[in-house]
Order: sequence, then C-alpha cells, then structure tokens
Amino acid sequence: MGWSEEYWATLDTQTRRQALAAQSDAAAWEISTCRARQVLRSFSTSFFIVTRFLPPAKRAQVEAVYAAVRYPDEVVDTFPLRPAERDERLEQWAAAYETALGSTSLREMLQRGAPVFIAAFCRVVKDCGIPAEHYRAFLAAMRHDIRPRRFETLDELIEQYIYGSAIVVGYFLTYVYGAATPGDFNRALHSARNLGIALQLTNFLRDVSEDQRRGRLYLPLEMLREEGVDEVGANDLAQHAALGRVRQRLTLVADEYYARAGADLDAFSPDCRIAIRACIDVYGQLNRQIAQSQRGIQHRESVPAYRKFQVLPPSKYWVLPLAYLKT
Repeated sequence: MGWSEEYWATLDTQTRRQALAAQSDAAAWEISTCRARQVLRSFSTSFFIVTRFLPPAKRAQVEAVYAAVRYPDEVVDTFPLRPAERDERLEQWAAAYETALGSTSLREMLQRGAPVFIAAFCRVVKDCGIPAEHYRAFLAAMRHDIRPRRFETLDELIEQYIYGSAIVVGYFLTYVYGAATPGDFNRALHSARNLGIALQLTNFLRDVSEDQRRGRLYLPLEMLREEGVDEVGANDLAQHAALGRVRQRLTLVADEYYARAGADLDAFSPDCRIAIRACIDVYGQLNRQIAQSQRGIQHRESVPAYRKFQVLPPSKYWVLPLAYLKT
C-alpha cells in the first residue's frame, strides 16, 4: 500500500523547511536526497538494493530521479481521486517542473514553489544535461493512465506508451551513469531503451489482473485475438489458458530485451556496471518466474529476498547492511 497524498504533502513541507534553512545548495541537496532515498527504500526493495552498488554521488542522483517519477505514478495509481483531480495534480506537477527548469539553484526552485522532489530532479537534469523533453514525455504517459486506451500491436504499445513510461526513465539514468567513452553514449542509450522495454513488459505481465481492476490493458490486442480473446476477463477461468499463452509469449520477448540490454553493458561507465547488471539479473529472474508460474494470471509474482541476493555479486554483500542502517 502506498503513502497517502497527505503524507506526501507533509514530507514535502518538512523537507522544504529544512532545505531552505540550509546554509548552502549542497546542504539543501543532501537533505532533499535523503528524503528521496526514503521514497526509494519504501517503494522498491529490488531497485533500492541494486542502486546500493552505485558510487555515492550517482546513487543520490538516481534517488532523486526515482522520487520524481514515483509521485506522479502514485497520483494516477494510488490516491483516491477522480480523473479530473488526477489531471489537476499532474498539471500542477508539470507546471512546477517548468518553473524549476527556469531557476538557477535548488533553493531558488524551492523558493519559487517547486515541490522538493521536482527541485532535486531538476538539479539532476541541469547537472547531467538530461533533455527536458524526456520528463515531459514521462508525464504524458502518466496522463494516459488516467483515461487508458488499448494498443493493437506490441510496436504500438512500445512507441506510444512504454516510451514515455519506461524508456525515457532509462534515458534519465543513462545521463547519470555516464558512458565508458563519449563514443559509447548512444550505445548506452540503446541499452537503456532495451532495458526499459524489458522492465515494463515484466511489470505488465505481473500485474494483468491488477491493471484490469484499474481499467487498463497492456497486452497487445493482436496477440489476444490470436488466442481467441476479444475482451479480457482476468477473473474468467475459461480465459486463463489463453491469457497464460499470451503472457508466456511476452516473457520471451522481454527476455530478448534483457539480453540486448546486457550485451551493451560495457558502454556504460565502469563504476555503474555492477548496479545495471544486478538490475538486469534481478528483474530477469522475476520475468522467468512469471514464465514458469503455474499459479495463473491473477497471482502477482515476486522474487524472494534470498533469491535477489543470489544474483548479486558476493564480494559486494557488505554494502547492503550499511545501506539499511543509513537514513
């Protein structure tokens, strides 16, 4: 269960007060990213674990990125709001993003009313040279989830939804991670695109039943019709075999994208490769678990903690207890 909208507002108010009272932008940044780390640790155990293998400066930037994408996702998924209210929240968030982009420092962004996690993210945008339009594409994908549509083909799903919901997030991270050499940067972006597609497909396949309850469908209609399904009913036992075959087919597609992402791992800066490799391995394991599951489309698969640790580099295990002790 996610945090309430009121809790997010309280967290923003408290963090803003502390950041504005700080003696420098650097101190305000430390305060902001400490709160962003709290968001990441609370909402994604798997990603929190793999990001512990990043250098501290890049890890803080990734935490800021995560908080900036988590809040809009909560607006469309968790808060008990009407569609018009969700639209309003996202418009306010998008306007704050544009305001922050026009500011010169983190504290100026906060003084001009930007939420803490928008301000911290915009500092990352400026410091890392992330194209501003990428976050606009992400927010457009979030707006789609308020009044969802369906997708005829896998290519349509990728280009018209996954691009904004996941691929551009991979691009954010690529600018943070950096490339092995300037000439490798486009190859790193290509790897990030492949990983974004793989991760999003895995999440779709895990959440078919939950998505349907929200009025959403992320299985390509073309594939469903090939299995004789015209209208998905996740609770309809008669459909489970057909839906299972569609899910099995898409896990194979996701596996291919994980493999392509891993093939270009050397394009990234060496100090980030362990974290990216861990991400590929942890979520690839979840994808295979979904493929092998006999518990049906209504069961939401998850990877036990001990199995996540099995794919992490043993020489780095010492990082994990320290990460959970740090606030």
